[in-house]
Amino acid sequence: QVHLEEPGGGSVQAGGSMKLSCKISEYSTKCLGWFRQAPGKEREGVAATYTGGGSSTYLDSVKGRFSVSEDDRNMILYLQMNSLKPEDTAIYYCAAWPAYQCALKRPENAYWGQGTQVTVSS
Repeated sequence: QVHLEEPGGGSVQAGGSMKLSCKISEYSTKCLGWFRQAPGKEREGVAATYTGGGSSTYLDSVKGRFSVSEDDRNMILYLQMNSLKPEDTAIYYCAAWPAYQCALKRPENAYWGQGTQVTVSS
């Protein structure tokens, strides 16, 4: 059982930056990533990457603004978010899942963090 814990989140004005972190209990899945869910919307993939390094995939609307990274030694996944927009407001979830390819489609067999609220005001 993989446990993911997300401290933080918060509020920021449009154009600002925020960095999310996710502590992972063990590196036993191939894929790590971030998803988000806004009120009334489906959960969508924001960034996906391979455990221990490798290529990353991003949602088109966040490309060039968001960056996913890992601290492998401490098993922490990060999401650096720059140039934030009000439409980025959502609950953000980190996830770990086994897969042949690490894509943005919501995996059915993922381990999930508890979610953290990110609010961007205009």
